[in-house]
Amino acid sequence: MEYQPFVLTGFFLGISWFLQRRVSILLTVLFGLLYVFNQGYWKPTTESLTLVISACVVCMSVGVPIGIAAAHRPRLYLAMQPILDLMQTLPTFVYLIPAIVFFGIGMVPGLIATVIFVLPAPIRLTHLGVSTTPQPLLEAARAFGATPRQVLWKVELPYALPQIMAGLNQTIMLSLSMVVIAALVGANGLGVPVVRALNSVNTALGFESGMIIVVVAIVLDRMMRFGGSK
Repeated sequence: MEYQPFVLTGFFLGISWFLQRRVSILLTVLFGLLYVFNQGYWKPTTESLTLVISACVVCMSVGVPIGIAAAHRPRLYLAMQPILDLMQTLPTFVYLIPAIVFFGIGMVPGLIATVIFVLPAPIRLTHLGVSTTPQPLLEAARAFGATPRQVLWKVELPYALPQIMAGLNQTIMLSLSMVVIAALVGANGLGVPVVRALNSVNTALGFESGMIIVVVAIVLDRMMRFGGSK
């Protein structure tokens, strides 16, 4: 386990270079992770990243196909809009109650609350990217005999890729913002010291753990920001 920080740091640096190809991004990621390690928050950070990655996998796997379907069916998206608004505006504690009843205290209720809160972001942004594909591009593809599947994979998705990546970025940021809520229902991670600081009115601990969350958010944002030189 003592090699874990170095292995994960190398993994994050590799992803950053593959996606961005910028030395400044590599340095930002490196110094951010070194700061987290130096402050003794490495284990809570990895626990929070587990929650964030799990939520991102679920939200992107579900949200992108729903966004594509909604872009091709305007009535479906019109019917979905109130539901998406409800998911983002309903207080988190409301749907934490049934999650705790069914799954108990721990990571699972926190993950469910995170997914419900975050899922509208990839749906909306995928819908925006696909639905704004220029009609001349679609007509040209159909004129050359492209099937609907080919139009989707060769025209619409490449054009919508910046919006889909923006959806991924927002999914990561929104998931990270839920770590404190997840800690309230027993999930481990960076939210635990924040809750502990709140209960003990420890300003120093609250500021310190809050800064770690900010640094992790900056690192993830720079890593996944679309528009690198690649």
